[in-house]
Amino acid sequence: MKKSTKLILGASCVLATALTFSYMDSQQSLIQASSHREAPLISNDPLADNTDLYAFRSPDDTNKVTIIANYVPLQLPQGGPNYHSFGTNIRYEIHIENNGAAGDDITYRFTFSKFNEDTTTFFNIRLGKQNLKTTYVAEKSVNGGAFTTIVGSGIVPPPNIGPRSISTPVGLNTTYPALVAAAIANATGTGGEKIFCGPIDDPFFADLGGIFDLGMTRAGGTGSNTPRDGVGHKNVHTIALQIPISTLQKTGLAVSSATNILDSRFIIGVWASASRPSTRTLSTGGNNPADVGTYVQVSRIGMPLTNEAIVPIGSKDLWNSRTPYNEIAFHETYFTNPELALYMDDSQYGGAVPALTALRTQSNSLQSFDFRNGKPGLFPLQGTPAVAGTALDNANFGTYLLRSNQPRSVDILPIFHTGVPNLPPYQLATGKAGGNPLAAGKPFINNFLPIFGDMLRLNMAVPVTPRNSPNFSSLGLVWAAVLGLTDPAYTNINMQFIPNMDGFPNGRRLEDDVTRIELQAVGGVVLAAIGLWYDDYTAGGANPVTAKLQSVLGYSTGVQNNDTTFKANFPYVQNPWSGYANHSGQ
Repeated sequence: MKKSTKLILGASCVLATALTFSYMDSQQSLIQASSHREAPLISNDPLADNTDLYAFRSPDDTNKVTIIANYVPLQLPQGGPNYHSFGTNIRYEIHIENNGAAGDDITYRFTFSKFNEDTTTFFNIRLGKQNLKTTYVAEKSVNGGAFTTIVGSGIVPPPNIGPRSISTPVGLNTTYPALVAAAIANATGTGGEKIFCGPIDDPFFADLGGIFDLGMTRAGGTGSNTPRDGVGHKNVHTIALQIPISTLQKTGLAVSSATNILDSRFIIGVWASASRPSTRTLSTGGNNPADVGTYVQVSRIGMPLTNEAIVPIGSKDLWNSRTPYNEIAFHETYFTNPELALYMDDSQYGGAVPALTALRTQSNSLQSFDFRNGKPGLFPLQGTPAVAGTALDNANFGTYLLRSNQPRSVDILPIFHTGVPNLPPYQLATGKAGGNPLAAGKPFINNFLPIFGDMLRLNMAVPVTPRNSPNFSSLGLVWAAVLGLTDPAYTNINMQFIPNMDGFPNGRRLEDDVTRIELQAVGGVVLAAIGLWYDDYTAGGANPVTAKLQSVLGYSTGVQNNDTTFKANFPYVQNPWSGYANHSGQ
């Protein structure tokens, strides 16, 4: 396989003077990547760049699931006169897997068109007319069948340029909330989908400047060391769908049919992509480019930060040319020995990244198990009676989850690549006999879907944590584990809903602090939750909530929430920032 980017100068049978940019050669196109400019080639194609993906049960309509796929990163709200938009000749797609057999079971496809209403002005909006006005067609395919149109002429709201352009008679003479409301479409057909496409506030939050400065996050800092939300006061473009659970469930069951809150029949996998035609021809006469050829996937996202912080730079473009159904095995080693773990290991490079000092992966858990990179982890237990009947049994998934010198194959790999089954050892340490991490404990998570690839997995049977609940937490499943281990209401062995069981990595809510959760996970917090405690706990001791565990739970990057609110109703994401507002002091 090789990368191919060709610039062909010369005569063309289409245009006498043309420049042809070919995205692919006769072998394999390994192009571009996803998520906030984290890969080399996609930085040159922001219109096709996935930034984030969310999937959660709708908090105000719990018989439905909301899926939000965001594109076009790091938009300055004041970035006129040609403001950011969706691209034309790009297929934006949201993919649903619901039956455990490789291949999309439902695919939603969006294509966008633009036109100018007043070509005599350089303004984007003037006297009730809009330039670069954008519409879309939404299509749907079920079980690999033909695409059928479910929205034939969808409306994309204009950029939120400012109050004069939006709200006065010399502009559109309306309000931005009214524009958003008018853009929410009900799909035709039997699926019952509700759809919104348009610019929004970027709901992601992270101290990007600190993280990418060799991990120098700035929690508690002041002055120039004050944590800063790297996507604060910036916009993205969203495709948001609200879909009945019965439409997503593999046999059309309503969620009321679930036998319990971890019913495996209600697990879905979600990923999003963007694809472009393979060849673009640009005219020297200033005409619109001509795009022809087979569509080639140029961007993809499932779990957050996979390509950003797990896959190394030399493989990012390859990773994004693949789908979850044809990923190749060597990618798994990035999860089983993650690079970030090297900076949480004092025998490696831990001392070089002081901001991660609170996170130190277990090297002597229960005085027996070492989970640092290249160490044995639980591999010595493979094939032994100790793992009989557990997920680590060779008769189940033992040869996949227990690998020689790949210790994180037992936790990081399933979280990202398969989901986690409701089997020991993946149950809370609460109730585990004799403190044995391999024993049955409190049922906690089941989002296992037997597709070996990166997808955001959601068990739709898990109830919703109300956003106004005092137990609601942006730490998602991490905080659910804390409550399950410490709150008397949950410290039993029964299957019961614990607040935030509907949080990341069981789906992803807009509020979830995925950066913090994933760093804590690399630091071993999932191992601790199932009874593989930190090194300062002595096996058999009374209280496993040790100083090291508390240190991990207290870790923060310094940016723990979005820079604005979320809406109570669909599409939940907030209106885009106005270009007229002050963004320099955020």
